[in-house]
Amino acid sequence: MNIQIFGKSKCFDTKKAQRYFKERRIKVQNVDILKYGMSKGELTSVIRAVGMDAVIDPKQPGAAGLAYLAYDEQKLAHLLEEPRLLKTPIVRNGRQATVGYQPEVWKQWEAAEK
Repeated sequence: MNIQIFGKSKCFDTKKAQRYFKERRIKVQNVDILKYGMSKGELTSVIRAVGMDAVIDPKQPGAAGLAYLAYDEQKLAHLLEEPRLLKTPIVRNGRQATVGYQPEVWKQWEAAEK
């Protein structure tokens, strides 16, 4: 498995996701999304896997404004500029991705590897 966790350093769910993979001795690449952001290709891949609405954190100020943008390309550009609007953790395994804490999906990824 090639796991990447994009998260915020103070996000409780991000820490839980990191702990989940660490306990199972699965190598992970951790990326602080506020410090390093995501590339357009990475974010596009995640959106293809889970959908645009799933990656937007409705609790963040400014997230409601994204609903008024007409095109997904505009939303994508805004999310790349403001990574704090992304819901975390974003966990990628190749072309597969999850948003939020989803251990049941990660268990399926593990089972598929064996």
